[in-house]
Amino acid sequence: MLIYKILRANEWSALRSEGQSNGAPVDLADGFVHFSTAEQAAETAARHFTGAEGLTLLALDAGSLGEALKWEVSRGGDLFPHLYGPLRLQDVLWAKPLPLVDGAHQFPEDLA
Repeated sequence: MLIYKILRANEWSALRSEGQSNGAPVDLADGFVHFSTAEQAAETAARHFTGAEGLTLLALDAGSLGEALKWEVSRGGDLFPHLYGPLRLQDVLWAKPLPLVDGAHQFPEDLA
């Protein structure tokens, strides 16, 4: 199963240059890296990245993250994937731009 992480341009740049990251400021504050499923990603973008340009959407295989990945109840009682460890560039399957078009982020059509 793929899970997704939205990064701002500076966060994506830091991950590429350093090879790993403890996440965005919200991740650092909460003590884990927040991810979303395909069904949750658009709402995550709307809630936490409204109007933000220059975003990148990362896809990772949940199964490859091992026991550091926990599924925990969050927004609306849904289970969300939370990574209790660093986000590693080597775990990223793909990264795609998440453009802002008419005020909404346009997700890839093949998001699964």
